[in-house]
Amino acid sequence: MKKLTLSILSLAVAISASAQKLDRSIRPKAGPAPEVKLGEPQSFTLANGLRVFVVEKHKLPVVSISIQLDVRPALEGESAGYSSMVGELLTSGTKTRSNEQLAKEIDYIGANINASSTSVYAGGLKKHVGKMMELMADMTINSDFKQEEADKIKKRTLSGLEASKNEPDDMLNNVSASLNFGKQHPYGEVVTDVTAAKMTLEDCKKYYSTYFRPNVAYMAVIGDITVGEAKELIEKHFGKWQKAEVPVATYSNPTAPAKTNVAFVPREAAVQSVINVTYPIDLKPGEPDVIKTRVANSILGGGSNGRLFLNLREKHAWTYGSYSSISQDDLKGNFTAYAKCRNAVSDSALAEILVEMNRLQNEKVGAEELQNHLNYLSGSFAIGLENAQTIAQYAINIERYKMPKDYYQNYLKNLNAVTADDIQNVARKYITASNAHIVVVGAKGDVDKTLTRFDSDGKLDYYDNYGNPLKAAETKAAPASITADEILKKYIAAIGGEKAITSIKDIKTVTKAKMDAGGQEMTLTVTEMKKNGKLKSTVEAMGMTFQKKVFDGTKGYEEQQGQKQEMDADAIASAKEEADIAAELNPAKYGNKRTVKGMETLNGAEVYAVENMDAKGKKSTEYYDVKTGYLVKNVATEEMQGQSMTMITEYGDYKEVPGGNGYKIPHSVKQSAGGQTIPGKVETVEVNKNIPDSEFN
Repeated sequence: MKKLTLSILSLAVAISASAQKLDRSIRPKAGPAPEVKLGEPQSFTLANGLRVFVVEKHKLPVVSISIQLDVRPALEGESAGYSSMVGELLTSGTKTRSNEQLAKEIDYIGANINASSTSVYAGGLKKHVGKMMELMADMTINSDFKQEEADKIKKRTLSGLEASKNEPDDMLNNVSASLNFGKQHPYGEVVTDVTAAKMTLEDCKKYYSTYFRPNVAYMAVIGDITVGEAKELIEKHFGKWQKAEVPVATYSNPTAPAKTNVAFVPREAAVQSVINVTYPIDLKPGEPDVIKTRVANSILGGGSNGRLFLNLREKHAWTYGSYSSISQDDLKGNFTAYAKCRNAVSDSALAEILVEMNRLQNEKVGAEELQNHLNYLSGSFAIGLENAQTIAQYAINIERYKMPKDYYQNYLKNLNAVTADDIQNVARKYITASNAHIVVVGAKGDVDKTLTRFDSDGKLDYYDNYGNPLKAAETKAAPASITADEILKKYIAAIGGEKAITSIKDIKTVTKAKMDAGGQEMTLTVTEMKKNGKLKSTVEAMGMTFQKKVFDGTKGYEEQQGQKQEMDADAIASAKEEADIAAELNPAKYGNKRTVKGMETLNGAEVYAVENMDAKGKKSTEYYDVKTGYLVKNVATEEMQGQSMTMITEYGDYKEVPGGNGYKIPHSVKQSAGGQTIPGKVETVEVNKNIPDSEFN
């Protein structure tokens, strides 16, 4: 026992001594990188040029099939966006199957089949692989584009574009793409409401017949299938796919700006700014710098352990997250550093993004930080290998981009060989804060004036949501003689005058509105009644009441999808003003203070921009047509479920109300909020019909 005790004691002393000698400033030598066993895909090529890669994986009875086209299509120009229609048209019927029949057959076997302008995918059970191949081939080879389906897709596209016009991330992406790549490059072609309106079925048919050819296609088959089985099915269903010469377009070669420029995109009533530091880069798949830039980007802003996140969120609490990316692409890659933050800290957040970009150039990354990111990226790569589709994609990449055959086998080895010097070198090459487009979407007047110090010449460039240049002085001063009171008086006169307004004792309007509900158009019926300071409004669709508000003059409640809530003091105060038919005649009664901000152009007409601040200090902006006096637009910020949301309401088609002594209301109302735009038309208006008080109980 004594010898054993002494042995243990000696071992403890030895371990302690060893620990005391450990120099933690020296990075331990990494062990050999684990060998990557990808499970080599087997490949063959059909007589028509279709290149096929098969990965056998027999653990589960499922198979997935994907086709990728290696094409460089012609620029779409004035009808940009039509290629995005091609994918939907491919799944909308063939020469042998109608849209309904195709959907029925896919549903019957429980498969997932979808397509894009450069790919087709199918996945499902092994026992249905023959049927999947048949349907996939029918869509790929025999698609029959119909005008009716194209019209539906076009309508949805235009509806989506309308909804995205005031969405900050969509605005940011559009302007960033436009500035980085320009209109002579496919990545710089921004789809707008104007270009989408010009998309035609003939454009789509020409694209399909030109580029959907087997000699520019790669097919990956993954899952519970042998090479022999796959080859037999593919030759049967895709062997008749006819090859043809496929044209290859040439594009411009975008470069980063010589100096840093700030592009500002005004967004009405924005309470947050969205920031993008971005520029094009030359980084092609398989190049030696790809792995090094992946590590550099992970350190800078690849996730919640990146410096941007730790700085802007964890240290300063300016944002929910800040991230970066360095993309590889055979046409043209790009760098981005992104953040979304409050107006008041927009310039500070941008300054810190630039600080972190420069820091990676000027300071070598520490050994521990580097190793943490290497470990994370190694783990991510290993997890990705569990997906058979990843393995097939790697095989296609090697063939498509002429990469070394052992590129992915040596990936972890090359990843773990990345050094602090490598990170600093690629940062100096690809992370250049002094040659960037800084794109900011935010509130004009509150944010833009704080950003001039970041622009190389101190002068901001202004753009609309699609990347078209705007005049720097979009808002001009109104004549000194024009006051908010005078603008309001002209509005009152325009809608009939004080006498007509006060003659309205009760009013009931029924408005029909259209909204998108998961790809399906839904008709809403909005009914509103007012009488002597009482209010009732309902929103109905499909025979159900979705929203309801009732106010009897002193108390009330709001109900949404069956959830009822009594009005609190703030809601009652708002309801009192909303219920007052003559509220415009007594703005002081409700604590409203209006200030003229200036003059702007809206839909080709001059308007007065008037800021309205209510008794609680909440601000909104009203726009009055200079010529007609009508209120044509209102922009307000609403709090919904703890988030700030911009609500834009547009008014038009003012008409007299029957029996209203010349009183007019807008018969066209369009609301935009939260990525949804809902246009409405007033169908009926009734005044002074003595609405019973019981309606407001």
